[in-house]
Amino acid sequence: MKWFLILWAGPIALLGSWYGLSYYDMNFGVFMLTRDAHDLVFQIYGNILGIAPESIPPLVARAIVVDSLIVFALIAFRRRRKIIDWWQARRQSSPAVLASDESLSSTP
Repeated sequence: MKWFLILWAGPIALLGSWYGLSYYDMNFGVFMLTRDAHDLVFQIYGNILGIAPESIPPLVARAIVVDSLIVFALIAFRRRRKIIDWWQARRQSSPAVLASDESLSSTP
């Protein structure tokens, strides 16, 4: 599971750092981090996909969000027993939760 998370987060971190550095033209002398390279990359992808280059970053962000939700759902599914046990222990040990449950169940 650790490698799964590393292989998921690594490309997202790499893409996010490249996008942020190239968008604000913080290039440190590297051409790939310049704003010109940024615009060129999105122009090429826009031509390949047949869409406007300005519409690509929101599509990528939406894909990252959907992929992240899928990854977190897989993690929750794999750890569902631990999550259920934690939830039940939390409900049993918290007096405020017990008091609110008892007050709700005793009303007609």
